[in-house]
Amino acid sequence: MFRYIISEAVFSFVVAFLFFFIIFFVNQLLLMAQQILAKKVPFQQVALLVLYSLPQVIALSAPFASLVGTLMTIGRLTSDNEILVMLSAGLSYRNIFTPALAVGLLISMLSLIANDILLPAGTVEFYRLYRRILASTPALELGANSVKRFKDTVIVTGDVTGNSIADVFILDKTSDGERRIIMAKDAELKDAGKEGLSLDLSQAFIQSSKELSRQDYDYASSGFLQYWVPQEDMIQAVSSIGPSQMSSKDVGREINTKEVNLQERLDERYNKVLIQALTLEDSLRKGPKNEAWNRRATAFSNMVTETQAAAALKKDRSLHIYRVEYYKKFSVPFGALSLVFLAVPLGLLVKKNGQAVGIIFGLIISVIYWTLLFGGQTMGLRLGYPPFWSMWLPNILAISTGLGMSILRIRQ
Repeated sequence: MFRYIISEAVFSFVVAFLFFFIIFFVNQLLLMAQQILAKKVPFQQVALLVLYSLPQVIALSAPFASLVGTLMTIGRLTSDNEILVMLSAGLSYRNIFTPALAVGLLISMLSLIANDILLPAGTVEFYRLYRRILASTPALELGANSVKRFKDTVIVTGDVTGNSIADVFILDKTSDGERRIIMAKDAELKDAGKEGLSLDLSQAFIQSSKELSRQDYDYASSGFLQYWVPQEDMIQAVSSIGPSQMSSKDVGREINTKEVNLQERLDERYNKVLIQALTLEDSLRKGPKNEAWNRRATAFSNMVTETQAAAALKKDRSLHIYRVEYYKKFSVPFGALSLVFLAVPLGLLVKKNGQAVGIIFGLIISVIYWTLLFGGQTMGLRLGYPPFWSMWLPNILAISTGLGMSILRIRQ
């Protein structure tokens, strides 16, 4: 019976996995077509980029395929009265849950391997090939209504028609340490090959100021201005790999390093708070007759400033992002196992057309799960919610709901 249910579950999982894989794969292909094929990049190189991005598609498809596959399996067994026959023959619900959970655990482990081993390896190859493409097609980097950051340059673009860009806004820093703001009504993008990117700006306005003296600035306007972005700056911009493309081990190592650095900076801030507090205490103890009494307000203000700086420093956004990504690397793969807890009791409720009903239920729950997962990630990254709860709450809800439904089913 164990082998029978497992074989049914594996077959349904493969069908569901192919369904979700095609959806995510087509989405990835459309993104590639929009961003790269439109720039006349050879199809062979685009195909390799898609291949290197497949581990991410596999990792995302596994949890939803596990849910729909389990619902299809248990739903069919229930609607065909096979579950009733099993229970009548003296078997318990444990004989149904155990193989389903075994398949869910296997899927989670395979998804974890794809997410933690294949994804970083694919990312390295992806960016290696992308750098080669960028060296031959620098114009690939600028798109419509986008913000692109290079080494010392940020370019904000409006609508793009062919090589014409409307409403260009540039922030950069020169080799002399000057900060510049450049605005133009429109620009023509030119591919300078190995030299990088060239923007021919029309009706441009330029403001430049010193780093240490923002009040001292110059400004000018020009009917025509040519702006260059060197190729080395562009390649450096795409060479950096974020935590989502790293393995969990590498992300954990980065978190430890950032925590040590943060603690050192906090200790330095707290020492400054202590110095200002001692200065304030000293002025208060000596009383109005001492010269230090007149500096008490300054000492108090400095202490408050340093305290606020320390509080702001504790909210290290970079560290928070790495923590969210670290928990995500485990929550997404083990979502396959978590959703099995919910899929089995739901499948037992099906009366007829088990596989069709399982697909419908699975798609609805997949949308809800994806919304909770995406919403949790957004709240964790942008609103500073606790990283663990942001990424694991959908799994915890699935497990707790499934266990509650299972207990009620067994009691009935």
